[in-house]
Amino acid sequence: MFLFLKSLSRSVHDEEHQEQPESSKTQGDDLCTSLTVWRKSLILSCNGFTVIDSDGKLVYRVDNYIGRPKELILMDGSGKSILTMRRSKNLRLVDTWLVYGGEVGEFCTPAKSSEKPIFYVKKSINILHANPNVLAYVYRPSSDKRYAYMIEGSYSHRSCKVLDETKRVVAEIRRKDAIMEGISFGLDVFLLIVQAGFDPGFVMALVLLLDQMFS
Repeated sequence: MFLFLKSLSRSVHDEEHQEQPESSKTQGDDLCTSLTVWRKSLILSCNGFTVIDSDGKLVYRVDNYIGRPKELILMDGSGKSILTMRRSKNLRLVDTWLVYGGEVGEFCTPAKSSEKPIFYVKKSINILHANPNVLAYVYRPSSDKRYAYMIEGSYSHRSCKVLDETKRVVAEIRRKDAIMEGISFGLDVFLLIVQAGFDPGFVMALVLLLDQMFS
């Protein structure tokens, strides 16, 4: 299966480069990180995600949940926990998730976890906001009045942008209809483009939360 995933990743990225002539590329395009996201776990009994870079290397995986869980764990390719996301227990908050560094819980040592959230992500309610394209807001715990990042677009169409406070695009989700050996992957295979200097792992965590909020 992993050899198949590597082949899938390379074919997707080869097609992506073919679609962009050299004359149309910018220096920023060369510096960004391009990942192939497959909405499928490597473990057959679980739902999850498998993320591969342009060289076919497994960089992130999620395979620890079934259905709509209260907790998600993003791991690197070796299975080490990078970020933990937990649904807020405050029923007054609409579909809000807390994001922690590492893996949190009573069996984790302090060296492996951060018991205080580093961000929280709140689903946008369109009737309360002027911009109907906004999907979610990302806040730092120190300030819940001004967002740190905003996600807009359509996750169901795999067309989203993550913007910082200055409205600069730091990451994008792009649709890619990958076809291999007569099999069409449709919306289950898509591209994650992350600008230089921004954490691809954090962006992948946002993808997981968008999947929970809008799937």
